[in-house]
Amino acid sequence: MIISGFCLGAAAQRTDKKLTAKLQEMVQGFHGSIGLFVHDLRKDRVVAINADTIFPTASMVKIPILAGVMDKVVKGDLEFHQPLTYKDSLLYAGEDILGSFKADEKIELGKLVMLMLTTSDNTASLWLQSLAGGGIRINEILESNGLKDTRVNSRTPGREEARKQYGWGQTTPFEMATLIERIVKRSLINDSSSTKMLRLLGRNYWDEHAISQVPPEVFVASKNGAVDASRSEVLFVNGKNCSYIFCICTKNNLDQSWTNSNEAWALTTKISRLLWEWYN
Repeated sequence: MIISGFCLGAAAQRTDKKLTAKLQEMVQGFHGSIGLFVHDLRKDRVVAINADTIFPTASMVKIPILAGVMDKVVKGDLEFHQPLTYKDSLLYAGEDILGSFKADEKIELGKLVMLMLTTSDNTASLWLQSLAGGGIRINEILESNGLKDTRVNSRTPGREEARKQYGWGQTTPFEMATLIERIVKRSLINDSSSTKMLRLLGRNYWDEHAISQVPPEVFVASKNGAVDASRSEVLFVNGKNCSYIFCICTKNNLDQSWTNSNEAWALTTKISRLLWEWYN
């Protein structure tokens, strides 16, 4: 198993060698490609396994979209509680809540953000991507934060080939963990918008895997991503005795089932349990 090099100053952080060995053993033999990054925020120790490898984001791309929306709110181009009008042309076919709206129904911007993050509503997400200035503007924000591989691909001019390979968006375990850490440390856009983003990310409906291994009284901010051959999750866990960020990404998965026994989901759950027990 390759322990990757990783950038943005992370090289100054100490590697947790014992935890790395345990996690290497756990991911060995996974039927697909896997990468993960763990950062113990209290002791500033990390685990990086293929942490600079690029993976599809699937719905984790909604964190960059959130950043784009909040950037517009801070600049005054959008208001968090402003009313918007839904149109049938916005529909992205699927099981989304927003997609069940009738044309010309009203909804607040903030409720769109809630749907995007909490239920992973794709219709809401694509609408918000447009309101944020599109993938080009969101990618500029990512670039300005030193993230060189995390990008929105879908509906973004110049990203067509990347979209064919990675889908809606792309990232690395290290960069997605870094994005969450910027929010946690109130340094993404500004203090107040980071605080708001952290609260919004703490309301995830999809909690059967990594989140399920953290006691319900502990604060968790998270986002999942899943398509047939890729399952990923990033979370910030803030407990009485621990504070850590964990990102796991997979691709080329042999097991493409949609039950909780899926190999990638089962492994995510197992690793999350180990991390909670390790830090407590």
